[in-house]
Amino acid sequence: MKKEPITGLDDLDLDLLRHLQVDSSISKADLGRLLNLSQPAVHHRIRRLEDRGYIQRYVALLDRELLGLDLLCFVQVSVQKHHRDHIVAFEQAVQAMPEVLDCHHLTGEFDFLLKVVVTHRKALETLLVERLSTLPGVTRLQTSVVLSEVKHVTAFPLE
Repeated sequence: MKKEPITGLDDLDLDLLRHLQVDSSISKADLGRLLNLSQPAVHHRIRRLEDRGYIQRYVALLDRELLGLDLLCFVQVSVQKHHRDHIVAFEQAVQAMPEVLDCHHLTGEFDFLLKVVVTHRKALETLLVERLSTLPGVTRLQTSVVLSEVKHVTAFPLE
């Protein structure tokens, strides 16, 4: 079965993105050697991918446990009657919470799924009781503590 190409990207673009997802600190010269392209050609392709929004930013991935952020949790949140004002207020509030790594608006039993990281149990209690549960319209929280990360990747599958 033939796979459909990703719109607007050729095989070199996809190879370039694969390499950058693994190590964004790789030099343009090294990328050029890997892709059989000149350094200026690599630079041009990267700039074009940035300008078109395929590459949004470059980051360093840190070890949360070495930083003392031992408790990783998922928090499911229900908001009262899907009221738009409550949803907007909730979204704005979690944007300002550094403990919240990811926030997804969902269908189903819960309205939001949060991925949060904190230093210890007491910090989790403070986040849940004093900050999340007091937001306008929040009616229910359900928290799951991660025992171990079986798989954690940041690279998208670029087939």
